[in-house]
Amino acid sequence: MSETEIRPETGEATMTDVRELLLSRIRDVPDYPEPGVMFKDITPLLADPAAFVALTDALSEITVRHGATKVVGLEARGFILGAPVAVRAGLGFVPVRKAGKLPGATLGQSYDLEYGSAEIEVHAEDLSEGDRVMIIDDVLATGGTAEASLQLIRRAGAEVAGVAILMELGFLGGRARLEPTLAGAPLEALITL
Repeated sequence: MSETEIRPETGEATMTDVRELLLSRIRDVPDYPEPGVMFKDITPLLADPAAFVALTDALSEITVRHGATKVVGLEARGFILGAPVAVRAGLGFVPVRKAGKLPGATLGQSYDLEYGSAEIEVHAEDLSEGDRVMIIDDVLATGGTAEASLQLIRRAGAEVAGVAILMELGFLGGRARLEPTLAGAPLEALITL
């Protein structure tokens, strides 16, 4: 049986089928947000219930396989993907927000951007020792936000179960940047471009 066939015994699609479905629902938008950039728009994927379910199932499988006890979603598209993954996996969901968006006591982590710096935060009580956290996001580009979230999770006393993303833009070097901060935790991308 080739990797692209449907398994006759279960009727389930293979991972290659899922990747092809997801890729077919990601739209290229040239010159957005600035000239020379090819933006990968996932809104058509989110609008297609079959594709969105396939994505949720694939990310949930990764989350369960790595023994996560909580799911973290990175603002903002990581919220859209992470919340249904947490529900499917039967786990709690913790949003990692831009600084100043969460009420109450927070932990923050600054990180550098190409054009300056930014900070992300999590509620101080949402993660603790004994938690195994799966980070969910839509795209891994340069890796700055993911790197900051790894540091933030560990500062909260939790363990990183892994990072699971829809799409890795390999040519931007995010994986290489994350390797030291991952410290052996897995990084899985459903699609690598």
